[in-house]
Amino acid sequence: MPLIDSLLALGPIRKAIWRWWYPFLTRRLQQEDILFLNYAFETDPPLGLPLEPQDEANRACLQLYHHVATQGKIAGQRVLEVSCGHGGGASYITRKLHPAHYTGLDLNPAGIEFCRKRHVIPNLEFTVGDAQSLPFPDASFDVVINVEASHCYPDFPRFLRQVDRVLRPGGQFLYADFRLTDSIPPWEQALDECPLILQNTRAINAEVLRGLDANAARSTALVERKLPKPLQSLGRDFAGLPGSRIYKALQSGEMSYRSYAFLKE
Repeated sequence: MPLIDSLLALGPIRKAIWRWWYPFLTRRLQQEDILFLNYAFETDPPLGLPLEPQDEANRACLQLYHHVATQGKIAGQRVLEVSCGHGGGASYITRKLHPAHYTGLDLNPAGIEFCRKRHVIPNLEFTVGDAQSLPFPDASFDVVINVEASHCYPDFPRFLRQVDRVLRPGGQFLYADFRLTDSIPPWEQALDECPLILQNTRAINAEVLRGLDANAARSTALVERKLPKPLQSLGRDFAGLPGSRIYKALQSGEMSYRSYAFLKE
């Protein structure tokens, strides 16, 4: 079984593997000022978001966050992002969509240390924590955001219960992720059975593929420059490079990438 399949499929050891992989990436990439670890999003015709010059290099990755976050109301809300990575999405949403307060949480201590140094913005904070045991009181947030991370969680239904717990009544869960074909039925079942109410969903394979194409040259150079040769195949999959296992699965439909918005009554 290829390593990327193992990472997506093996629940009992998945968390331990990701605990190693993400700090490893942070150490390798922090000198490159890599702010996004997610895939990307582009429409046809192009979305054309007005961006500040500092954001332009990350346009395709940032647009995935914009798509997810603008499914709901962010302005004036208390927002939690679970699995915030290197904080690029948290920074963009805080600066452009104006939440009252934004908390980025991630299991990767090296990533959170990077975020705290790189994204010094009013009303934005970062903390280390586990998506399956959120370190916050009940009804703490108006919005929970989760972008391309839940496939890493060994117990996805438990994560959904945690989201429901920390959301206030009337709060929203704004979410995007992917699953391979064999994992889609339990994914859909968990979403159907969670207490949150589905407001809308959308398949975004085509938009993600366009975004990956836009990032291909930069991502290829990073993989070849920053990863040792034995890990470059995994790096190409992780980056969704054209020709990689992940890219081909998105093309063929073997992998489904979707965005969702849920409401807590």
